[in-house]
Amino acid sequence: MTHNIFKAKLMISILVIVMASCQTKEKDYGVKEIGSKKEVLLIGTFHYNNPGADVAKTKSFDILKSEAQDELEKMAKKIGEYKPTRIFVEWEYDEQKDLDSLYRLYQDGIYFDNPELSNFYQKNEIFQLAFRVADMLDLKQVYGIDYDGTSFPFDSMMHVVSQSEQEHLQTEIQQMIQDFTEGFDQKIEEGSSLINLTRYLNTDSFFRLSNHIHCEIPLLVGPVDNFIGPFLTSEWYKRNLYMWSMIQKITSDSDQRIMVLLGSSHAAVINEFVAMNPEWKSIRFNDIFGSDIPK
Repeated sequence: MTHNIFKAKLMISILVIVMASCQTKEKDYGVKEIGSKKEVLLIGTFHYNNPGADVAKTKSFDILKSEAQDELEKMAKKIGEYKPTRIFVEWEYDEQKDLDSLYRLYQDGIYFDNPELSNFYQKNEIFQLAFRVADMLDLKQVYGIDYDGTSFPFDSMMHVVSQSEQEHLQTEIQQMIQDFTEGFDQKIEEGSSLINLTRYLNTDSFFRLSNHIHCEIPLLVGPVDNFIGPFLTSEWYKRNLYMWSMIQKITSDSDQRIMVLLGSSHAAVINEFVAMNPEWKSIRFNDIFGSDIPK
């Protein structure tokens, strides 16, 4: 009897030790505590040169007018106070040499002279904002992280929606695009400032709307055995995941604050990636530019 009690106590002791060991391992291999997180100043923007490549076609904003240029100076100075040590932009990663050459020209006060591309090189947010901040901070390089090896079969997806007679989805998609386009156009017509337009594109509500359109609605498109919608979403994720991967690989241990300037829909997805990484913290544009910004 005593022997059986001893065996029982021994088994309980072993079980307690094993459970404690498992808990220790779970703690060791689980989410680790981070003392100081790297910060990414994530700025979602519209394309200043308005190339018309996005699904939602909006009116142009005159980025070269004096008021906009004054605002860009204010934005650059405010971002400069944040002191990012690296700046990442929506430029093809495998064309970094071209971006380096353009940045050197910018530093010398020279715009790239090509009449066919002058609209892009004079107005694009990379040159108007990212280069401005980088030059102000005397950074040696601006990093291109875009990846163009993906597709975005929106028209094909909408064709499947129509074929599948998913009128509710078709109406929802078209209405959301229309609401955004008309709302943004109205802000431009009313003379909204560049800062306020940018603030609008960096709100939680816009990020949620963008992610809903790109990452949730497509999963419902078509019959069970048609995957055009999930394929579109997977391609969208792939492009943004590749960008987020490059950001992390290029950033060194000494970089505690970086800046990422991308189209607002890209920023919305990458904001989710940042939130899932315990070593990183997202600083939003609206954290830097509060609600007291004048129109």
